[in-house]
Amino acid sequence: MLSSSIPVRHLFGIPIRAATMEATLDLVEGSVARRSRLRIGVVNAAKIVNMRRDRALCEDVVTSDVVLADGMSVVWAARLLGQPLPERVAGIDLMMGVLERGHRLGWRVYCLGAAPAVLEAVVAEIGRRYPGIVIAGHRHGYFEPHEEPRLAEEIAASGADVLLVAMTSPKKERFMGAWGDRLAVPVCHGVGGSFDVLAGKVKRAPRLWQRLGLEWLYRVLQEPGRLWKRYLLTNALFCDLVLTELLRGLPGRWRRR
Repeated sequence: MLSSSIPVRHLFGIPIRAATMEATLDLVEGSVARRSRLRIGVVNAAKIVNMRRDRALCEDVVTSDVVLADGMSVVWAARLLGQPLPERVAGIDLMMGVLERGHRLGWRVYCLGAAPAVLEAVVAEIGRRYPGIVIAGHRHGYFEPHEEPRLAEEIAASGADVLLVAMTSPKKERFMGAWGDRLAVPVCHGVGGSFDVLAGKVKRAPRLWQRLGLEWLYRVLQEPGRLWKRYLLTNALFCDLVLTELLRGLPGRWRRR
């Protein structure tokens, strides 16, 4: 059961928890201790835009047990629209925090996703940085839909406390939404491309870029040919969503004066 001390903010119809990183890690720890389900969803500007046009993705995200603001643009939009969030809870930072707590508490972690070579590097890096973690199992992210029932059985049999799903959207959300109840894993966290960063394949933006909400731009500079159109479009559409919501709320603000 989620702590009632963490309020919900409604942004674009999405119930986002007004949680700090520390409070989120406490939720994770409590869920592992009780063996109760905690399926974590995260949203950034691009995902919110994609949720507007992909009903299945939207359903998979909003039915998560907790939804967190992964992007600074979401935090800024929430404040602008009168639904303030205390801070950004980035998926990759949450993953690292989970691994740190798991190292101290001896958690069993199943790693799912990424290319085989990247996954092997991630497993080795977790063993090096967090020797208290037990790798309950691992599987790369290149599998067919007909393989999912067997994979779900394998994960359930692993006795994992935490499942890290390193696949792109909407594949990771669909997998967790479809199989979450049968995985028998207390905590399921979709970490996207975080395995690429942990393995050293992709360099993460410096802290200043993160604080300024420019982590997306840093990614574009690393892969401009593949990413610039995607981010230009989704950022523009997200700004339009924020402006539309702001204008929609103006009459109510004027009446309260």
